[in-house]
Amino acid sequence: MALNPDTAREDTLALPAGGVAIYEEKLNLKQYREDIVFYSVPIDKITAGICPEPKLRKLVRNMVYVGAVAQLLQIDLGVVEHGLRKQFAKKVKVFELNFGAVKAGFDYAAENLPKQDPYFIERSDKTKGKIIIDGNAAAGMGAVFAGVTVVAWYPITPSTSVVEATTDMLKKFRVTPEGKATFAVVQAEDELAAIGMVLGAGWAGARSMTATSGPGISLMAEFAGLGYYAEIPGVIFDVQRTGPSTGMPTRTSQADLLSVAFLSHGDTKHVILLPGSVKECFELAYAAFDLAERLQTPVFVLSDLDLGMNNWMSEVFDYPTTPLDRGKVLTVEDLNRLGGFARYRDVDGDAIGWRTLPGTRHPKAAYFTRGSGHNDAAGYTEKPDEYIEVMERLSRKFENARKLVPGPITVKDGTSKIGVLAYGSTDFALTESLDQIKKQYGQSVDYMRIRAYPFAHEIHDFVASHDRVYVVEQDRDAQLASLLKLDLPADQVVKLRSILHYNGLPLDAETITEEFATKEGL
Repeated sequence: MALNPDTAREDTLALPAGGVAIYEEKLNLKQYREDIVFYSVPIDKITAGICPEPKLRKLVRNMVYVGAVAQLLQIDLGVVEHGLRKQFAKKVKVFELNFGAVKAGFDYAAENLPKQDPYFIERSDKTKGKIIIDGNAAAGMGAVFAGVTVVAWYPITPSTSVVEATTDMLKKFRVTPEGKATFAVVQAEDELAAIGMVLGAGWAGARSMTATSGPGISLMAEFAGLGYYAEIPGVIFDVQRTGPSTGMPTRTSQADLLSVAFLSHGDTKHVILLPGSVKECFELAYAAFDLAERLQTPVFVLSDLDLGMNNWMSEVFDYPTTPLDRGKVLTVEDLNRLGGFARYRDVDGDAIGWRTLPGTRHPKAAYFTRGSGHNDAAGYTEKPDEYIEVMERLSRKFENARKLVPGPITVKDGTSKIGVLAYGSTDFALTESLDQIKKQYGQSVDYMRIRAYPFAHEIHDFVASHDRVYVVEQDRDAQLASLLKLDLPADQVVKLRSILHYNGLPLDAETITEEFATKEGL
C-alpha cells in the first residue's frame, strides 16, 4: 500500500515480481513496472465524498485503503468493524467516520477492482490460546515477577515502555491494602545517575533495574565498571537501536553487543542475556535478577526495537515455579557462627564471595565497598599480588557463569556439516530462511540460537562439529562473530563466516537466503 507519496516510486520498484501495489490514482505507479499487479484507487476523491471536514480527511484516508484491501484479500468486513468498535468504544462519532471510510473503500473495490492476484486471507484458529504482547511489556512483567522494587531510569526510545509497563504493574501489585507503595520508580537526571541509583539499591539489598538504549549505555560505562569490580547486583535492559551517536532512534539494530560485553575501562566483562521472543523477554528478565544476585554483578538484557516495541503473538507465559535466588548473603546467625567474613574471599570454590546487607546487626557485618584497588577483605591495596588475586577471581567467576546462564537452543538433523549461529530477533527470519534453503537448494543447515554471554560450552561443541558456521546478526561489524572469535580455540575460528544486516529495518528471510546461497555457491 503506497501510503507515503514521497517513497511510493521507490517502494514500488522494490517489490518482488508478482507483488501487488495499491495506490492513490494520482500517483500513477503503473508506469514503473510491468511484472506486478496494480490497483488504482481514487483515495482522495472517496475521502472527500464521505468526510466534509477537510481537516479530518487526512486522518481517515488510510481507512479507505483498509476497506479496499479488506475486499481484495477477502477479509470479512465484520472483523474490521469489530476492531474499530473496540478501538473507539467510547467515541461513537469517531467510529462512524472511520468505519464509513472503510465501507467506502470496500464498496469501491468490489465495484471497480476485478481480482487479478492470487492472494487472500483465510480465517483460521491458529491463534487460539495465544496472547499478543510487545517485548518491552513482557520484560517489565518479568521484572515484576522477579521482585523488582527499585526502578531508576531516564526516558529514551525505544526502551521507555519497559519502565512504563513495569510501573503500571508495580502500581497494581506492589501496594499495601492501606495504599502504601512498596516500590520506588525514580526518573533520574540522566542515564549515569540512573545506573548509580540502581547499584546503590542493589548494594542495599533491593532488586533494582534500569532500561535504556545505546546512547544511555555509553553514559553508563563508568558505573558499570564499578558494579563489576565492587560486585554489586543490578539489571540493565538495553533495547537496541541504530547508532552511532543518535543514529536512527526508530530503527532496529543489534550493534550494542560488543560495547556492552566490555562496558567500562580496564579488564571488564559483563553477563548478557539475549531473549529471542517476547516469551523469552519475560523469562530472561526474571532470570536476570536471580543471576545478578547469584553472581553479584550487573546483568544486561539485550533485546532490540523490533522485538521490544512491536506486538508479537506468543504462547501464554509460564508462571515461575522456582523460588527467587538471592545469592550468597550472610545473616546475623551466620556471622555468629563464623565470627566474621572477608567480602571478596573465595571460600566455596565458585569464585563468588559472601556479602552482608546494610542494617545487618552484627559488629562484623560491615565492609568497605570501593571501586579502587582492594584485597579479598575489602581493604584498600596497591599490592600487585592482591590486585591480581581479585582480578583472577573475577575472571573465574565469569568463566563459571557459563554454567549458570541460559543455554542455547539447537535445531539440527545430525547430518549437516553447515551450521548457523544467531541471537535475538534474528531467529524469526532465520528460521524461515532455513526452510527456504531446504526447499530451494535441498541443503539442510543446523541452527543454534545463542541466549547468553559468556557463551555456553555447547556453542564450542556446535562449531567443532561443523565444517562451516555462518553467524547471522544485525550489525555492520560482525560483533557476535568477533565475540565468538575471542572465545573459540584458534583452529575453530577459521570456520566462521558472517551474514550481516544493518539498514535499520527488521531482518527478512530472503536476505539471509540470498546471502547464504551466494557464499555457498548455490
